[in-house]
Amino acid sequence: MFSRRSFIGAAGAALATPGVARAFQLDRKFQPQTVTIAGTYAPGQILILPRAHFLYYVTEPRQALRYGVGVGKAGLEFTGTATIDVKKKWPTWRPTDEMIEREPNTYARFRDNDYVQPGGPENPLGARALYLFQNGRDTYFRIHGTTQPASIGRSVSNGCIRMINDHVIDLYQRVPVGTVVTVL
Repeated sequence: MFSRRSFIGAAGAALATPGVARAFQLDRKFQPQTVTIAGTYAPGQILILPRAHFLYYVTEPRQALRYGVGVGKAGLEFTGTATIDVKKKWPTWRPTDEMIEREPNTYARFRDNDYVQPGGPENPLGARALYLFQNGRDTYFRIHGTTQPASIGRSVSNGCIRMINDHVIDLYQRVPVGTVVTVL
């Protein structure tokens, strides 16, 4: 769980990070908290409920650490079971060809070239990314940080699961490669 010191440090970092709105206040229900869950999910698994905008990291039988998330727009969301096969700190990013085709003005700088945005505070994947794979193949869906904290609790992404940067850093430290992720 977050300590007072890490919360204050995170708040200071957020204020110093370019591109982060200073007036943003995350709804309390989307702050990390320990909750009781139903079901038979094993400790170490991740469960995501997109319609509720929550990610659960199961810590022990019937107990989980819950985080608020932003999820994919209707028709762009991932569902099913995957594993985290790759983890990256300050990942690079390039939109998929489908994203460029859907929103050519938004992604114009990526058209007709191989440009990849370097990792850093302005990168849409944020501070950490957990790459979801099925049967050894990249799904191109990620659990990652965001430069748009107001998207938490909303269905606005191109399919990925967005988290507040400090929250994804916390989750990143907890989960190993091979973690099972179920998105309902």
